[in-house]
Amino acid sequence: MNEGHSSRKKRQWLDRIGQALLREPQDRKQLVKVIKDAEHRHLLDADALEMIEGVLEVSETHAGEIMVPRSKMVVVEIDDKPEEFIPAIIESGHSRFPVVGENRDEILGLLLAKDLLRYKFDSGRTFNIKDVLRPVLFIPEGKHLDALLRDFRQNRNHMAIVVDEYGGVAGLVTIEDVLEQIVGDISDEHDEMAQQHIIKINENSYTVHAQTPIEDFNEYFHCDFDNEEFTTIGGIVVNLFGHLPERGERVELKGYRFEITQADKRRVRQMRITVPENSQSDSIL
Repeated sequence: MNEGHSSRKKRQWLDRIGQALLREPQDRKQLVKVIKDAEHRHLLDADALEMIEGVLEVSETHAGEIMVPRSKMVVVEIDDKPEEFIPAIIESGHSRFPVVGENRDEILGLLLAKDLLRYKFDSGRTFNIKDVLRPVLFIPEGKHLDALLRDFRQNRNHMAIVVDEYGGVAGLVTIEDVLEQIVGDISDEHDEMAQQHIIKINENSYTVHAQTPIEDFNEYFHCDFDNEEFTTIGGIVVNLFGHLPERGERVELKGYRFEITQADKRRVRQMRITVPENSQSDSIL
Protein backbone atom coordinates (compact mmCIF):
# COMPACT_ATOMS: atom_id res chain seq x y z
CA MET A 1 0.00 0.00 0.00
CA ASN A 2 2.77 2.44 0.99
CA GLU A 3 4.85 1.49 -2.05
CA GLY A 4 1.90 2.16 -4.35
CA HIS A 5 1.26 5.54 -2.74
CA SER A 6 4.95 6.44 -2.99
CA SER A 7 5.04 5.43 -6.64
CA ARG A 8 1.96 7.54 -7.45
CA LYS A 9 3.45 10.51 -5.60
CA LYS A 10 6.69 10.20 -7.54
CA ARG A 11 4.82 10.03 -10.85
CA GLN A 12 2.84 13.12 -9.89
CA TRP A 13 6.01 15.10 -9.25
CA LEU A 14 7.62 13.89 -12.47
CA ASP A 15 4.46 14.99 -14.28
CA ARG A 16 4.74 18.41 -12.62
CA ILE A 17 8.34 18.78 -13.77
CA GLY A 18 7.34 17.77 -17.27
CA GLN A 19 4.44 20.21 -17.28
CA ALA A 20 6.69 23.00 -16.03
CA LEU A 21 9.11 22.34 -18.86
CA LEU A 22 6.31 22.18 -21.41
CA ARG A 23 4.94 25.50 -20.12
CA GLU A 24 8.32 27.04 -20.97
CA PRO A 25 9.24 28.70 -17.65
CA GLN A 26 9.63 32.43 -17.97
CA ASP A 27 13.22 32.44 -16.72
CA ARG A 28 16.02 30.18 -15.56
CA LYS A 29 15.33 30.97 -11.92
CA GLN A 30 11.83 29.51 -12.24
CA LEU A 31 13.17 26.37 -13.90
CA VAL A 32 15.86 25.86 -11.24
CA LYS A 33 13.23 26.23 -8.51
CA VAL A 34 11.21 23.34 -9.97
CA ILE A 35 14.32 21.16 -10.25
CA LYS A 36 15.47 21.97 -6.70
CA ASP A 37 11.99 21.16 -5.44
CA ALA A 38 12.31 17.74 -7.09
CA GLU A 39 15.67 17.19 -5.37
CA HIS A 40 14.16 18.24 -2.02
CA ARG A 41 11.48 15.57 -2.47
CA HIS A 42 14.17 12.95 -3.31
CA LEU A 43 13.13 12.60 -6.95
CA LEU A 44 16.63 13.73 -7.95
CA ASP A 45 19.81 13.17 -6.01
CA ALA A 46 22.28 15.95 -5.21
CA ASP A 47 24.71 14.90 -7.94
CA ALA A 48 21.99 15.00 -10.60
CA LEU A 49 20.89 18.44 -9.41
CA GLU A 50 24.45 19.76 -9.58
CA MET A 51 24.86 18.43 -13.12
CA ILE A 52 21.59 20.02 -14.28
CA GLU A 53 22.61 23.35 -12.76
CA GLY A 54 26.00 22.98 -14.44
CA VAL A 55 24.36 22.46 -17.83
CA LEU A 56 22.32 25.62 -17.33
CA GLU A 57 25.36 27.65 -16.26
CA VAL A 58 27.51 26.52 -19.20
CA SER A 59 25.44 28.65 -21.58
CA GLU A 60 26.18 31.75 -19.48
CA THR A 61 29.87 31.15 -18.76
CA HIS A 62 32.65 32.52 -20.97
CA ALA A 63 35.91 30.79 -21.87
CA GLY A 64 37.88 33.58 -20.20
CA GLU A 65 36.30 32.73 -16.84
CA ILE A 66 37.66 29.18 -16.68
CA MET A 67 40.80 29.32 -18.84
CA VAL A 68 44.27 28.44 -17.65
CA PRO A 69 46.01 31.86 -17.78
CA ARG A 70 48.94 32.36 -20.10
CA SER A 71 51.39 32.57 -17.18
CA LYS A 72 50.51 28.99 -16.14
CA MET A 73 50.51 27.43 -19.62
CA VAL A 74 53.07 24.68 -20.22
CA VAL A 75 54.40 25.33 -23.72
CA VAL A 76 57.04 23.85 -25.99
CA GLU A 77 59.30 26.03 -28.14
CA ILE A 78 59.48 25.05 -31.80
CA ASP A 79 63.30 24.89 -31.84
CA ASP A 80 63.68 22.90 -28.61
CA LYS A 81 64.99 19.35 -28.76
CA PRO A 82 63.00 16.52 -27.11
CA GLU A 83 65.53 16.09 -24.33
CA GLU A 84 64.98 19.76 -23.45
CA PHE A 85 61.18 19.71 -23.13
CA ILE A 86 60.31 16.10 -22.25
CA PRO A 87 61.09 16.58 -18.50
CA ALA A 88 58.56 19.45 -18.34
CA ILE A 89 55.98 17.35 -20.18
CA ILE A 90 56.41 14.47 -17.76
CA GLU A 91 56.20 16.76 -14.73
CA SER A 92 53.02 18.49 -15.94
CA GLY A 93 51.06 15.27 -16.55
CA HIS A 94 49.24 16.91 -19.48
CA SER A 95 48.65 15.31 -22.87
CA ARG A 96 48.58 18.37 -25.15
CA PHE A 97 50.98 21.29 -25.34
CA PRO A 98 50.91 24.54 -27.33
CA VAL A 99 54.00 24.96 -29.48
CA VAL A 100 55.28 28.53 -29.70
CA GLY A 101 57.64 30.26 -32.08
CA GLU A 102 60.34 32.79 -31.28
CA ASN A 103 57.51 35.16 -30.41
CA ARG A 104 55.73 33.40 -27.53
CA ASP A 105 52.45 35.03 -28.60
CA GLU A 106 52.66 33.00 -31.81
CA ILE A 107 51.05 29.57 -31.32
CA LEU A 108 52.14 27.38 -34.22
CA GLY A 109 50.22 24.24 -33.29
CA LEU A 110 49.76 21.57 -30.66
CA LEU A 111 52.09 18.75 -29.65
CA LEU A 112 50.49 15.55 -28.36
CA ALA A 113 52.51 13.67 -25.76
CA LYS A 114 51.68 10.37 -27.50
CA ASP A 115 53.49 11.57 -30.63
CA LEU A 116 56.72 11.45 -28.64
CA LEU A 117 56.47 7.67 -28.28
CA ARG A 118 57.79 7.26 -31.83
CA TYR A 119 60.85 9.28 -30.89
CA LYS A 120 61.32 7.34 -27.65
CA PHE A 121 61.22 3.86 -29.20
CA ASP A 122 62.77 4.59 -32.59
CA SER A 123 66.25 5.76 -31.72
CA GLY A 124 67.31 5.75 -35.38
CA ARG A 125 64.65 8.28 -36.36
CA THR A 126 65.37 12.00 -36.27
CA PHE A 127 62.60 13.82 -34.44
CA ASN A 128 61.27 17.00 -36.02
CA ILE A 129 58.52 18.65 -34.03
CA LYS A 130 57.15 20.27 -37.21
CA ASP A 131 56.27 16.81 -38.55
CA VAL A 132 53.86 16.10 -35.69
CA LEU A 133 52.26 19.51 -35.12
CA ARG A 134 48.47 19.38 -34.85
CA PRO A 135 46.18 22.29 -35.82
CA VAL A 136 45.11 24.64 -33.06
CA LEU A 137 41.69 26.17 -32.38
CA PHE A 138 41.66 29.88 -31.47
CA ILE A 139 38.69 31.38 -29.64
CA PRO A 140 37.86 34.78 -28.09
CA GLU A 141 37.65 35.21 -24.32
CA GLY A 142 33.93 35.92 -24.57
CA LYS A 143 32.98 32.64 -26.28
CA HIS A 144 30.24 30.82 -24.36
CA LEU A 145 31.11 27.33 -23.12
CA ASP A 146 28.11 25.65 -24.75
CA ALA A 147 29.25 26.93 -28.15
CA LEU A 148 32.84 25.91 -27.36
CA LEU A 149 31.76 22.40 -26.40
CA ARG A 150 29.91 22.16 -29.71
CA ASP A 151 33.10 23.23 -31.53
CA PHE A 152 35.13 20.63 -29.66
CA ARG A 153 32.71 17.89 -30.70
CA GLN A 154 32.44 18.97 -34.34
CA ASN A 155 36.16 19.55 -34.91
CA ARG A 156 37.38 16.75 -32.61
CA ASN A 157 39.57 19.17 -30.70
CA HIS A 158 40.35 18.83 -27.01
CA MET A 159 42.07 22.16 -26.47
CA ALA A 160 41.54 25.77 -27.57
CA ILE A 161 43.80 28.80 -27.27
CA VAL A 162 42.00 31.84 -25.84
CA VAL A 163 42.96 35.20 -27.35
CA ASP A 164 42.20 38.68 -26.06
CA GLU A 165 40.69 41.59 -27.98
CA TYR A 166 44.10 42.47 -29.44
CA GLY A 167 44.82 38.95 -30.67
CA GLY A 168 47.31 38.15 -27.93
CA VAL A 169 47.31 34.81 -26.12
CA ALA A 170 45.28 35.07 -22.91
CA GLY A 171 45.26 31.39 -21.92
CA LEU A 172 43.90 28.01 -22.90
CA VAL A 173 40.81 25.90 -22.30
CA THR A 174 40.46 22.12 -22.59
CA ILE A 175 37.38 19.99 -23.11
CA GLU A 176 37.96 18.68 -19.58
CA ASP A 177 37.69 22.22 -18.22
CA VAL A 178 34.29 22.61 -19.89
CA LEU A 179 32.97 19.22 -18.77
CA GLU A 180 34.05 19.94 -15.18
CA GLN A 181 31.62 22.87 -15.18
CA ILE A 182 28.85 20.29 -15.62
CA VAL A 183 29.94 17.20 -13.70
CA GLY A 184 32.45 18.63 -11.23
CA ASP A 185 36.14 17.79 -10.92
CA ILE A 186 37.40 15.04 -13.22
CA SER A 187 40.53 13.61 -11.63
CA ASP A 188 43.01 11.38 -13.38
CA GLU A 189 45.93 9.56 -11.75
CA HIS A 190 48.14 12.64 -11.94
CA ASP A 191 45.46 14.91 -10.46
CA GLU A 192 44.78 12.52 -7.61
CA MET A 193 48.46 12.43 -6.73
CA ALA A 194 48.66 16.22 -6.74
CA GLN A 195 45.47 16.71 -4.76
CA GLN A 196 46.53 14.35 -1.99
CA HIS A 197 49.42 16.63 -1.11
CA ILE A 198 49.97 20.10 0.22
CA ILE A 199 52.76 21.36 -2.00
CA LYS A 200 55.47 23.45 -0.41
CA ILE A 201 56.56 26.41 -2.54
CA ASN A 202 59.06 27.98 -0.15
CA GLU A 203 59.64 28.33 3.58
CA ASN A 204 56.27 29.93 4.34
CA SER A 205 54.17 29.43 1.18
CA TYR A 206 52.18 26.39 0.09
CA THR A 207 49.72 25.39 -2.61
CA VAL A 208 46.67 23.66 -1.10
CA HIS A 209 43.72 22.05 -2.84
CA ALA A 210 40.44 23.47 -1.56
CA GLN A 211 39.03 19.98 -0.89
CA THR A 212 41.79 19.18 1.62
CA PRO A 213 40.05 17.90 4.80
CA ILE A 214 40.44 20.25 7.74
CA GLU A 215 41.81 17.39 9.85
CA ASP A 216 44.62 16.88 7.34
CA PHE A 217 45.28 20.62 7.15
CA ASN A 218 45.47 20.87 10.94
CA GLU A 219 47.76 17.87 11.17
CA TYR A 220 50.11 19.20 8.49
CA PHE A 221 50.41 22.73 9.89
CA HIS A 222 49.90 21.82 13.57
CA CYS A 223 47.00 24.26 13.85
CA ASP A 224 43.45 24.02 15.19
CA PHE A 225 40.93 25.22 12.61
CA ASP A 226 37.39 24.23 13.62
CA ASN A 227 35.89 21.32 11.66
CA GLU A 228 32.43 21.28 13.20
CA GLU A 229 30.73 23.45 10.59
CA PHE A 230 32.93 22.71 7.57
CA THR A 231 34.85 19.60 6.51
CA THR A 232 37.32 21.14 4.04
CA ILE A 233 39.69 24.07 4.23
CA GLY A 234 37.98 25.51 1.16
CA GLY A 235 34.68 25.62 3.05
CA ILE A 236 36.24 27.70 5.83
CA VAL A 237 37.87 30.10 3.38
CA VAL A 238 34.71 30.68 1.31
CA ASN A 239 32.79 31.34 4.54
CA LEU A 240 35.38 33.96 5.53
CA PHE A 241 34.82 35.83 2.28
CA GLY A 242 31.05 35.69 2.62
CA HIS A 243 30.80 35.13 -1.13
CA LEU A 244 32.32 32.87 -3.76
CA PRO A 245 35.74 34.50 -4.25
CA GLU A 246 37.49 34.99 -7.57
CA ARG A 247 41.10 34.25 -8.45
CA GLY A 248 43.45 36.70 -6.75
CA GLU A 249 41.21 37.54 -3.76
CA ARG A 250 42.83 37.22 -0.33
CA VAL A 251 41.68 36.70 3.24
CA GLU A 252 43.47 36.08 6.54
CA LEU A 253 42.63 33.88 9.53
CA LYS A 254 44.76 33.20 12.62
CA GLY A 255 47.84 34.56 10.87
CA TYR A 256 47.33 32.34 7.80
CA ARG A 257 46.84 34.28 4.56
CA PHE A 258 44.77 32.55 1.87
CA GLU A 259 44.97 33.67 -1.78
CA ILE A 260 42.63 32.09 -4.33
CA THR A 261 44.62 30.77 -7.30
CA GLN A 262 41.99 28.64 -9.06
CA ALA A 263 38.24 29.23 -8.96
CA ASP A 264 35.19 29.34 -11.19
CA LYS A 265 31.54 30.35 -10.80
CA ARG A 266 30.71 27.30 -8.69
CA ARG A 267 33.66 26.51 -6.48
CA VAL A 268 37.13 27.36 -5.25
CA ARG A 269 39.63 24.78 -6.46
CA GLN A 270 43.06 25.77 -5.22
CA MET A 271 44.69 28.30 -2.88
CA ARG A 272 48.11 29.64 -2.08
CA ILE A 273 48.67 29.81 1.66
CA THR A 274 51.22 31.93 3.48
CA VAL A 275 51.71 30.62 7.00
CA PRO A 276 52.98 32.47 10.08
CA GLU A 277 56.76 32.53 10.33
CA ASN A 278 56.76 30.54 13.58
CA SER A 279 54.49 27.83 12.16
CA GLN A 280 55.83 24.29 11.87
CA SER A 281 54.64 21.87 9.20
CA ASP A 282 55.21 18.29 8.21
CA SER A 283 57.10 17.65 4.99
CA ILE A 284 54.65 15.03 3.72
CA LEU A 285 50.87 14.95 4.03
